[in-house]
Amino acid sequence: GKVSGNLMSLGAVDFGLIIDGAVVIVENIVRRLALRQHELGRALTASERSHVVLAASRQVANPMVFGVLIITIVYVPILALSGVEGKMFHPMAITVMMALGGALVLAVTLMPVLCASLLRGKLSEKENFFVRGCKAVYAPLLRLALKLRALVALGALGICLYAGVVFQKLGAEFVPQLDEGSFTAMVYKTASASLETSLEMEFETEQVILENVPEVSRVFSRIGSSEIATDPMPPNENDLYIFYKPRDQWRKEDGETISKARLSAIITQEVQRLVPGQDFMWAQPIEMKFNEMLEGIRSDIAVKIFGRDYGTLEAKAEEIIGVLEQIPGAADVEFESNGRIPVMEVRLNRKAMSRLNVQAAEVNRVVAAALGGEVVGGLLEGNRQREIVVRLGRERRERIESVRGLGVRTADGGVVPIEKVVDFELVPQVDAINRELSQRRAAVMVNIEGRDVESFVAEAQERIRAEVTLPEGYYIDIGGQFENLQAARERLMFVVPTALAFIFLLVFAALGSLRQAALVYTGIPLAVTGGIFALALRGLPFSISAAVGFIALSGVAVLNGLVLINYFNELREEGSSVRDAVVDGALTRLRPVLMTALVASLGFVPMAIATGAGAEVQRPLATVVIGGILTSTCLTLLLLPSLYFWVERRFVAADEA
Repeated sequence: GKVSGNLMSLGAVDFGLIIDGAVVIVENIVRRLALRQHELGRALTASERSHVVLAASRQVANPMVFGVLIITIVYVPILALSGVEGKMFHPMAITVMMALGGALVLAVTLMPVLCASLLRGKLSEKENFFVRGCKAVYAPLLRLALKLRALVALGALGICLYAGVVFQKLGAEFVPQLDEGSFTAMVYKTASASLETSLEMEFETEQVILENVPEVSRVFSRIGSSEIATDPMPPNENDLYIFYKPRDQWRKEDGETISKARLSAIITQEVQRLVPGQDFMWAQPIEMKFNEMLEGIRSDIAVKIFGRDYGTLEAKAEEIIGVLEQIPGAADVEFESNGRIPVMEVRLNRKAMSRLNVQAAEVNRVVAAALGGEVVGGLLEGNRQREIVVRLGRERRERIESVRGLGVRTADGGVVPIEKVVDFELVPQVDAINRELSQRRAAVMVNIEGRDVESFVAEAQERIRAEVTLPEGYYIDIGGQFENLQAARERLMFVVPTALAFIFLLVFAALGSLRQAALVYTGIPLAVTGGIFALALRGLPFSISAAVGFIALSGVAVLNGLVLINYFNELREEGSSVRDAVVDGALTRLRPVLMTALVASLGFVPMAIATGAGAEVQRPLATVVIGGILTSTCLTLLLLPSLYFWVERRFVAADEA
């Protein structure tokens, strides 16, 4: 009752997966009813039909119930995820587990009743052209696989090893980047820009974007600090929010609609041409806030340098920027600080002051009044009193020459120019010193484009280690979303093997044989292999979304193997030899295995080809499941029977000996 209907809870439900149990039971009931009618040469009575339905349901109930339970249990590791990934995938796991539980109850109760009530009259087990075609192809392949079983096993092992190599090249990211339907540009101006100048430039920038970029529908900016300063910004920084029109209204280049990256480049080019003096760092509103909450920095990756001296930190940050800009995939690389602000320092000339009889307090009063202002009176407005402050005008305050001409009184009543008793100098000063973990730190902000986060971070760490030398007491820390990926991966590395071990116990309980339970488990690496190849074909990196797909996939793979081996054992108990049981059982169970695999795959097709909001998260999950089910089904139908024949024949021979 506490799970909301959202993208993951409703969008991730695979209706094909839910009806797998019902498909297995109904298919077996129809087949057994048709065979019984064929034996008797007449339609069955109600009592005969009920008897056959009960027997057929019992025949597949054990593997089907265990199979659906296993599919349900494989979602348990998802509930162990915490943090952002937990919030994202918990609704999906809970919804699927509840749906599978309900489907299991209906499959073992409602389906047999409906079959006994509705499947009346004469039945004939007809196979359509698709099933007949599959059997025509499968039968000779199966016999060949039994003959070349060692070669089939080695081939499957080789495919799995190659999949491992492909997986290493996939790269990884925490979660796929969602298209939020808008941009956020973090705008940085000259560090000395005043609030008035910054506002004026921002108004001009918004006008330029609306007039020169037809893809943009509206813009607005946020600058300064609110009353509750949750996100304070200096006057020379602001966030620019840009909303764009539907993609079909965007311009085309080389016959194709431009990408978001290209649009952001066009906006940057137009603004810097007409309103120069601004740097842009692009993100999306939610993504930017997410990064800021994680690391306190608004980019995908933050390279932080910790140490004592801020000048050294700045110098090393500049070196790191030069290294990162050379790495493929670095879209924006910016120093966190806005550089140094020129600050006017007033240094007292003690010798000159003593010679001219000028007091330090008088010099301080003149400088404070000229630059900061001095209250010279009051003004009443109704019941309010306002202070009258006198100081130099803004243009004169910004020029040292104007301040040098100020007069300062001597102790004996005379007046001398202030420049005779003080020295003026513009000194660049740090605008802000950031601290973290009780230490000073500088940071480099990096946004990534066209590359997965994990491989970029790995290359960045290697290049920085090789090309940047840090003094003693200084160190570098790289933070960002990839840290969430590492944390989630570590948790899954513990939870998933635990769940798989529990599933193995269930398979063993269903079959009563350790070696046969191990044979069923061959479906899992075969399924994972297909998921890896599917990701590679679509150019998708590994992510937590894909990991959830691999988890769901392992349950479907076990279900198919369980159905096959359970039927092989039944045929052997009826007196068939190992070879006959394998051949007849595999051909008989071909139809339900194909049906369960196809309906599960087709149920994920809408997610795999979706292009709407949130499709980026669903696409890797669906791609993994579809690819894994296809390869798992094909290889299980060949590898599992050949391994079963190979192993069981040896044990039969040993028992007879």
